[in-house]
Amino acid sequence: MSTADAIAAIDLGKTTCRLLISGDSHQVTRTGDGAPGLAAPGGVASAAAAILALLEPGPMPRSLGVGAAGAWTAPAAALDLARTLAASTGAAVAVASDVVTAHIGALDGAPGVLLIAGTGAVALGVDTDGIRLVDGWGPEIGDLGSGSWLGREAVRAVQRAAVGLGPATALERAVAAHIAPAPDPLSWTLAQQPLARALGTLAPLVLDCAEQGDQVAFEIAAEALRLLTASAVAASASAREVALHGGLTGHPWFRARLDDSLSDAGRRVASPMGDALTGARLLTTRHDLPHERFVHRAE
Repeated sequence: MSTADAIAAIDLGKTTCRLLISGDSHQVTRTGDGAPGLAAPGGVASAAAAILALLEPGPMPRSLGVGAAGAWTAPAAALDLARTLAASTGAAVAVASDVVTAHIGALDGAPGVLLIAGTGAVALGVDTDGIRLVDGWGPEIGDLGSGSWLGREAVRAVQRAAVGLGPATALERAVAAHIAPAPDPLSWTLAQQPLARALGTLAPLVLDCAEQGDQVAFEIAAEALRLLTASAVAASASAREVALHGGLTGHPWFRARLDDSLSDAGRRVASPMGDALTGARLLTTRHDLPHERFVHRAE
């Protein structure tokens, strides 16, 4: 593939970096390590290194679109990354938050809301009033209704049941089997790094127990549905289309109830048209999207 026709799209998360190079003839996909986030110390250098490692060896693309974790809260770092990549590759570079590129990809650049419900949770709404980001505040104070939130509530429920502060629950047995040989959930959480990701692995247990009729798990899942729906609604007062991403939406029982909850709130669930790589690629060809003021460009 020649540099004349190649466009590269990057989805840079904190765990994984994905690359799609496309041109007139064929496509190339690669996966590598992520970076700590642009807001972290040394975030720009780490991000550039992760991206360049996937671009090399081989001819550099003529255009490069990047969705990078941390770009929303660190716009100066996002612009610095765009300039660094442009200087290193000779390409025209566009950098935005990975949430922004995911929104663009899911809704093909159109207005609407993207609700991401995975280990974390965030909603991005785009409408005639502008762009609004809701949650994505991290597991300590936010990510409400997310996988890590569900896992934390499961541990709390099990700990409460163990000392008589809460009712017995099927989560006790399910969590014990999951964390073995750890003697109890509290000991297990103290040994986990990063904790949010470990807690997220408990989320399917909560949803399965809820589906099977456990009242404690059902109440936790119901609150997660309320919180996620509230974030989606808060992201836009007028946009009715909501696209869904994230691992929790792959649980059939939970997904059906999330669809119903959003419908009850006056929203319609739309099938995603693409993903963050689709959105990153679109950044390289479109300058007229409503997201443009959150895009940092360099040549």
